Amino acid sequence: MLVAPAAALAQAPAPQPTPAYHDRPASDIIVTALVNRSLEDALGGVSVVAGDQLARELRGTIGETLSRQPGVSATSFGPNASRPVLRGLQGERVRVLTDGIGSFDVSNTSVDHAVAINPLTAERIEVVRGPAALLYGSSAIGGVVNVVDARIPHKIPDEAVHVEGIATYGSAADERTLSGKAEAPLGGGFVAHVDGSWSKSNNLRTGGFILTPALRAKALASGDPDIAELATLKGKLPNSAAESWEVAGALAYIGTGGDIGFSVNHIDNKYGVPARLEVEEEEHHEGEEEGEGEGEEEHGHGHENITLAIRQTRADLRAELHADGAFVDRIRLRAGYADYTHAEIEEDGTVGTRFFAKGMEGRAELVQTKRDGWDGVSGVQIFTRDFYVVGEEKFLPKNSTTQFGLFTLQSLDMGKLRIEGGARFEHARVSAAEDADLGVLAQQRSFDALSFSAGASLEAAPGWRLGVNAVRSERAPAAEELFARGPHAGTQAFELGNPAFGKEKSWGVEGSVKGAGAGYAVALNAYHNWFDGYIYDAEVDESVCLAETGLSEIEFPCFAYSQANARTYGFEAEASVTAARWGETALNLDASADYVRATIKGAGPAPRIPPLRVMGGAELGNDVWTVRAEAEHSFAQKRVNARETETGAFTLVNASVTWRPVPNNRATSVTLSANNIFDVTARRHASYLKDYAPLGGRDVRVTARVGF
Repeated sequence: MLVAPAAALAQAPAPQPTPAYHDRPASDIIVTALVNRSLEDALGGVSVVAGDQLARELRGTIGETLSRQPGVSATSFGPNASRPVLRGLQGERVRVLTDGIGSFDVSNTSVDHAVAINPLTAERIEVVRGPAALLYGSSAIGGVVNVVDARIPHKIPDEAVHVEGIATYGSAADERTLSGKAEAPLGGGFVAHVDGSWSKSNNLRTGGFILTPALRAKALASGDPDIAELATLKGKLPNSAAESWEVAGALAYIGTGGDIGFSVNHIDNKYGVPARLEVEEEEHHEGEEEGEGEGEEEHGHGHENITLAIRQTRADLRAELHADGAFVDRIRLRAGYADYTHAEIEEDGTVGTRFFAKGMEGRAELVQTKRDGWDGVSGVQIFTRDFYVVGEEKFLPKNSTTQFGLFTLQSLDMGKLRIEGGARFEHARVSAAEDADLGVLAQQRSFDALSFSAGASLEAAPGWRLGVNAVRSERAPAAEELFARGPHAGTQAFELGNPAFGKEKSWGVEGSVKGAGAGYAVALNAYHNWFDGYIYDAEVDESVCLAETGLSEIEFPCFAYSQANARTYGFEAEASVTAARWGETALNLDASADYVRATIKGAGPAPRIPPLRVMGGAELGNDVWTVRAEAEHSFAQKRVNARETETGAFTLVNASVTWRPVPNNRATSVTLSANNIFDVTARRHASYLKDYAPLGGRDVRVTARVGF
């Protein structure tokens, strides 16, 4: 559904006393909060995608899978590289996790780099904003996306072998996906797990012309027949095919006093990166011979088809001790390590640039026993990453990042009034090695960041709660923001960092209204954030980059990272109602809307901010079958900065039918869906590539799930 939290509540009876953790439905518990938190109790916006909804929304990237959730957009750098955008914030300000641990990739470095998390293995995906985000890092100002895959078993299967699988076909890209997992008890409390997935797609078929009307007009006016031909490109998005596979194994011990397990997985992902097609004739300087200047087009990705080949091998550990003490209820340990690399392969098969990253993250959490309405969680976290780039488009020196954090989240339930507070201290050290090619001297920066939150919710009437929370957050600059000094083809920019940056600080306040009763649910969140030292990249005269680097020329426009005050504000609203019921069959209606506005002092509107969006759906169904129709309208974004173009409005209409043939088994189903039924040309304003790569056109999908 478009409105997962509200819809989940609308199908529930009138609110009853909160049951114990193990008695509550799994879909109603926010795993990312680490303590017993239900959707209606959460301070801040929360979305949960699981079950039938996840099967229907499932796409090859996390960004596209979540793009229809309230307050969530996507970077949409083609169909194969798309990170979530939360409340207009992306990159460093949004943490993308798998089971509470980072993805250990370089997707934050560039929008053309895919997240190394496979949504095909997800059991549920949670989007959390507000105080709970502090549990995972001070950089998560926008929020946290947590992909819960349950790869490491946490319970002993009832069957001799428990099997689940999913297969999907999508017509827009001739997409074929297969994913499956199996778990088996080995005796003595041990459980073995294996899973694997494979996906392959061709070039994505779009709803119309590849280029925007403005770019097509420029192409036709160029006077060059080859460039003018770009104006006729329609349908298939060039260089957008992909193929990926993943395999994993895990072993766990589960006892009465706790459990411990580990997993190892390898992912291999190869995909094309749609190019920014050059639609203006290049100048031919006097004295140049034919063929000169072709290298600039290649470096700029003008007509060059670049393929990214990603490989990652990862190991994870999870342990939980059931202390069941007077003060300590549980102790949890979570750790991960990964070795990541990707190559950017040119059309002739040569490798232009390689990215290498090795990372480790560990968390220890102490969950308190609930006493007299008081509960909470405290913990420690450590993160390290070594990252370097080699090749013709190296824009960063070899660098290392180390973060150490202490955090706590405490709450007091006094019946009608609930109070919650959190705090996080984080020490970060970012260093760069000497690099003669980039003209960088060895240097190191250290930062101490303190973030905290406080909030409360009040039961104003039975089933209705009013909430407010305030957050003060500090974020240390990333290595890319400090040390970048080179051409970055993914963003078509020569990026220039500033090693003298201070911390990015922000104040935020959020209010919420949540209500649920017999057959209805309503949720409204409104927020306002003020940033001090907001880090952003702005286009400057190329002389700035030339002076800083000592180069005689650069092939991309010069973008220098800067700091300034900024503010964002907006809202997310969602509601659902059971409009009619006939025995076990119910008609549910839902609607949602989201909006964000962001301004950088002295620079005007922040770039790539999604416009106002409204969504609505109608769903008729029971335990055996569900029929759904929905529409999403994105308004035009005309509030743009000087280096952006406006984005037109679009409306997407989707429909689906789900059949569950096995009684009392919702894990087995077949879903037939049609997305973008009217084959419209749609472009997301949050995408760097929106003028060159529209979203997919009409897509008929068949998804079969099985679980036994």
